[in-house]
Amino acid sequence: MTSDPWPAPRPRAPLDAVVTVPGSKSMTNRALVLAALAAAPTVVEGALASRDTQLMVGGLRALGARVDIDGDRWTVTPGWLRGPAEVDAGLAGTVMRFLLPVAALAAGPVRIDGDARARERPMAALVDGLRRLGVSVDGDALPLTVRGTGVVGGGSLSIDGSASSQLVSALLLAAPRFTAGLALRHCGERLPSTPHVDMTVAMLRDRDVVVDEIGPAHWHVHPGAINGGTVTVEPDLSSAAPFLAAPLVAGGSVTVRGWPARSGQPGAGTPSVLERMGAVVEQTAAGLTIRAGDRLHGIDIDLADNSELACVLAALASFASSPSRLTGIGHMRGHETDRLAALATELGGLGVEVTELDDGLAITPGPMRGGVFRTYDDHRLAMAAAVVGLGVDGVLVENVATTGKTFPSFVDTWSAMVSGGTG
Repeated sequence: MTSDPWPAPRPRAPLDAVVTVPGSKSMTNRALVLAALAAAPTVVEGALASRDTQLMVGGLRALGARVDIDGDRWTVTPGWLRGPAEVDAGLAGTVMRFLLPVAALAAGPVRIDGDARARERPMAALVDGLRRLGVSVDGDALPLTVRGTGVVGGGSLSIDGSASSQLVSALLLAAPRFTAGLALRHCGERLPSTPHVDMTVAMLRDRDVVVDEIGPAHWHVHPGAINGGTVTVEPDLSSAAPFLAAPLVAGGSVTVRGWPARSGQPGAGTPSVLERMGAVVEQTAAGLTIRAGDRLHGIDIDLADNSELACVLAALASFASSPSRLTGIGHMRGHETDRLAALATELGGLGVEVTELDDGLAITPGPMRGGVFRTYDDHRLAMAAAVVGLGVDGVLVENVATTGKTFPSFVDTWSAMVSGGTG
């Protein structure tokens, strides 16, 4: 059992490790939703087993789908979507948002609730959009009750997805089952995490759904069957970020196995970001290797398309030779916690000068000291704290178990990396 707070390990020598990261949470949960709405069974290979994906499985089972789990090979057999049903979304944005339109396709009431913080996460734009499509929804935030009739007409809809791209993806995933499909336009400020929407579109097309991209932030999903078959989930490139950042703090090198040559995941852009900060990057058949360079530079970067990197990058920037500015991430105030405030507080408490901006953070490195790093039940903050511990003695990570949200074996894999082994 891991102690709480967990003493983040500090290596005694430069790193020399090879690690394996689990399957992508974003791909797994999208694949599960499409499988539950498909016309035939789907096998999801390489599926991630974590809190978020287990919550998705529980929600889909409650709605009538059958999910058989055999290691990382999961078989989903569609069933008649029905209520009454209760869905526990935990703190998973993909569950609370993706299952709302699915619940609208169910015959009968479906109640969706989650952890206390989930009740504060943005949902109103999605709820309002469904109401304009004729769906009856009680409430504007969790807990919600969707009073589905088994049919959603679809048509044309504009919503403001600036709080989270998941609000857009949720509608796109269910849209093939709407009677008239859906012409969906994002009408607000900048849409964050657009690679996640691109992933949604790509996964729809892989299931033979016709999706037209009419213009910027404007899609037309045609009605029709979602095909079953086999879906292979890539490694989670966002969860790989702390391991890739590690050599830039501790020296040496880390190789992440199975890094795809091409990927639509936002985390595919992480190596180029680290290269700008001084890393040496090499991709081979074995995986992606990051080596420490001569110097760790600060960075001025817009992370709107890769905001899941922001927590780890803030930790890394704390060790740089010059200040950093991370922008395009104002929407992170509505994530598992207010990540901007949390990073400013926790890194600041260890000696780093962190200033909140309207849409990001300004980080000025300074002498750092150990102490407790609170995680606010946020897996990305726990990963950031582990990165800080590579270069500072006495960093104690509160509730490191929250990494189970997306990476249940994080502590063991991290400890093996620090000790120079294979994780």
